[in-house]
Amino acid sequence: MATTSRRAKQRRKFFTVQEANAALPLVRAIVRDVTALAHDLRERYGRLVRLQSQGTIDLAHEEELRCLVEDFERDQERMHEYEAELRDLHVELKDHYIGLVDFPAWMNGREVYLCWKLDEPAVSHWHELDAGFAGRKPLPQTE
Repeated sequence: MATTSRRAKQRRKFFTVQEANAALPLVRAIVRDVTALAHDLRERYGRLVRLQSQGTIDLAHEEELRCLVEDFERDQERMHEYEAELRDLHVELKDHYIGLVDFPAWMNGREVYLCWKLDEPAVSHWHELDAGFAGRKPLPQTE
C-alpha cells in the first residue's frame, strides 16, 4: 500500500501561480457550469422533496414526478462529469455553490494549495492544506 501511495504522490501535479492562472480559462468555464448546475440541482431537489411529501399523487402528477426524477438524476451524472474534468486537470473542487477550487502547489518547500474562487480574476491566494478557505492568505508579491 505504501508503494501505491508513493506512486500517487509522484503522479500528482503541482502548479506554479503562472500555470494555475494559465489553466483558469478552462477551469473557469467548467466551474461556471458546476455552480449553475449545483444551484439548479438544489432547487429541483427541494421541489422533488415537496412533491413527494404531499402523499397521494394522481396519475398525471406521477408521470411529471417521474420525469423530474429522471432529469434530476441525469443532471447529477452531468455534475459528476464536470467534477471528473476538474480532477483530470488536477484541480480540486472545494465548493460547488461558490465555485471554489484549489490547485496543489509547493511554497517554501512544503505542499500548499493555491486557492481561487469563480468571481476572482486570477489566482491570488493560497492556504495550508488543512486551513481551507478561512485560512486564505494573499500570495506574496513578486517583482
